[in-house]
Amino acid sequence: MPGLEFEQLVDAHYAALYRFAYSLAKNEMDAADLTQQTFYIWAEKGRDLRDAGKAKSWLFTTLYREFLGDRKHETRFPKVALHEAPEEAVDVPVAAEKIDAASALEALGRLDENYRAPLTLFYLKQFSYHEIAEILNVPIGTVMSRLSRGKTQLRQALLDQLNEAEGRIVELPVSLRNQERM
Repeated sequence: MPGLEFEQLVDAHYAALYRFAYSLAKNEMDAADLTQQTFYIWAEKGRDLRDAGKAKSWLFTTLYREFLGDRKHETRFPKVALHEAPEEAVDVPVAAEKIDAASALEALGRLDENYRAPLTLFYLKQFSYHEIAEILNVPIGTVMSRLSRGKTQLRQALLDQLNEAEGRIVELPVSLRNQERM
């Protein structure tokens, strides 16, 4: 922004922004992070501000919005220290323990293209819903719907594969198993 150098802006407002961030976050590290993030956003978008006289209020507003965003994220995904995390056994469906990657890819390959493409892009290529919508040229709601239906179809295909494989496995009678050990 002409007439307003970044270093001058930081020198003029860093201390006040940090104090404001500290009053919100009540933590030195979070306050420093909020302040740094605010100046980062300024470096990215500050040139769009038309009135240089409003830079201070823009910075404080941005810092406050970042704080609210962080707080909303922490409400949804609370931080837990590793040593405080409960050690709960993960309940894995029995079928999931018996499925290998090749079987999963084979089942995925048998799905209808409308479901296979979004599943592949989301789970194997790690694209976001928005990116998948752009790639497939469909609305985001359609992507979400196809992912949900595709997961249901894939789960059923995997269960069918598992049941089919178990049908081919013949258990030896106990008496024969004991003879093999001798």
